[in-house]
Amino acid sequence: MGNVNCVFCGCIEQASVGVVEKWGRFDRLAEPGLNFWNPLAGECLSGTLSTRINSLDVKIETKTKDNVFVQLLCSIQYRVIRQNADDAFYELQNPTEQIQAYVFDVVRAHVPKMNLDELFEQKDEVAKAVLEELEKVMGAYGYNIEHILMVDIIPDASVRRAMNEINAAQRMQLASVYKGEADKILQVKKAEAEAEAKYLGGVGVARQRQAITDGLRENILNFSHKVEGTSAKEVMDLIMITQYFDTIKDLGNSSKNTTVFIPHGPGHVRDIGDQIRNGLMEAACAKDAE
Repeated sequence: MGNVNCVFCGCIEQASVGVVEKWGRFDRLAEPGLNFWNPLAGECLSGTLSTRINSLDVKIETKTKDNVFVQLLCSIQYRVIRQNADDAFYELQNPTEQIQAYVFDVVRAHVPKMNLDELFEQKDEVAKAVLEELEKVMGAYGYNIEHILMVDIIPDASVRRAMNEINAAQRMQLASVYKGEADKILQVKKAEAEAEAKYLGGVGVARQRQAITDGLRENILNFSHKVEGTSAKEVMDLIMITQYFDTIKDLGNSSKNTTVFIPHGPGHVRDIGDQIRNGLMEAACAKDAE
């Protein structure tokens, strides 16, 4: 609902203030509600002002210290000071143009001192400088600056593409470093696992050979004690021959179609026995030396 006026009285709506003149000169402010004035005494309602907060968006194009052209979108929230509404009514014909002019002046004085990165980091400092200047100037005209927001900073399109490419390259480089570290860890762990497997395999083979040696030694001793007149060498030869024939049997029963040529005959069996015996003796001597 708007303001309702007649010749002798008028209703000023909430969040508004009326300006009453007497013989063309400012007389008083009319508060919200029903107000009376005497036209016979030269009083009349000259106009009303809203005390609500207004918002003004200003787009400024300027250049940074590193010669990058940018557009800044600034949002100014202002309102009329109720007690100084007469100054706002009489002093400024177009307050928005006045505010825009001061915003342009302050922004173009501060931004050229900053690099583009500094502008993004310190945009609140620019907004603060604009606020301080506008409060000092517009306060004298009956306006109060409530807030100033630096809504957006828009560099040139080619600069934005270059910034995105730089950011993408940095992230790719960081990803490559992380991937290299991960591959390094996998290689180290794989080498450690292979070394551990080989160590455990060697331990298993050593234990197997030790068990075979202990078993042969026990069989030779038992056979020598039970069958009188036999020497350890004869028992060893008998065991070697038995192992030899068992090996031939296993080769023949193998499912793989593989032909194996081996020397066969009593003399060859004796040679194999001598080789195994010599190997066992050398192993025992090396163990005693340790």
